[in-house]
Amino acid sequence: MKLLLSILLILLTATSALAFDQQHTTLDALLKKHVTWNAAGVASGVDYAGLQRDWPQLKSYLSELSAVSRHEFDRWGKPARLAFLINAYNAFTIQLILGSYPDLTSIKDLGSLFSSPWSKRFFNLLGKRQSLDNIEHDLIRAPGAYDDPRIHFAVVCAAIGCPGLRAEAFTAERVDEQLEDSLRRFLSDQSRNRYNAQTGRLEISKIFDWYAGDFARGFRGRDSLLSFLADYAELLARDETGRNKISNGQIEIDYLDYDWHLNKASL
Repeated sequence: MKLLLSILLILLTATSALAFDQQHTTLDALLKKHVTWNAAGVASGVDYAGLQRDWPQLKSYLSELSAVSRHEFDRWGKPARLAFLINAYNAFTIQLILGSYPDLTSIKDLGSLFSSPWSKRFFNLLGKRQSLDNIEHDLIRAPGAYDDPRIHFAVVCAAIGCPGLRAEAFTAERVDEQLEDSLRRFLSDQSRNRYNAQTGRLEISKIFDWYAGDFARGFRGRDSLLSFLADYAELLARDETGRNKISNGQIEIDYLDYDWHLNKASL
């Protein structure tokens, strides 16, 4: 009898592990259909009107996310867990925007004096009522969980100032490659990150100011924001002088204003 129960438990666990689509096929199809990179490939626009027409498919995917238990999630490998959380953040952000689109110009329109849109607990995930802040700060950025500052270029808050939303879902097999690509695209965008040859200063996104500590926690042996950015000097500066200053960490930083306007596609 005990043997039979053990076999049944193994079968149930295996079935549960297979139940969730780790390729995030539904989300992947929606993003491929409704997200477009600009000509330079460094920023993307989202067709929210099109996503509203395909809202049933998005809701179906969100239901799949919500059905995953914490026990099932914890059994996955780290890449699968990280891809799941990034996709969940982006998909629930889209859901939040669609609920008020087109009657908003910014995700900030959905907040109030006492509550930000990111603190709203409007969905279920891993057995709890959650907010976007919960996903980003309590699950992804939790110390020791993933410790990868590149996530700041993957979770997208529906604003022009944010890194581009990818026209594909994150997957366990490619999450490292996708994180690196998202970072490089963002740093290559001279409207948001650049070396100013006239002032001799590095002008970069406020993201690096808000989360400076994340870039100083030893990722790839880097212990400061400047040492992290040194690896990407060729993307930030178009001349040798600027590249050398960034590579050597001998440069002053200015943080650019953040554009909170909605990252909708220009149709």
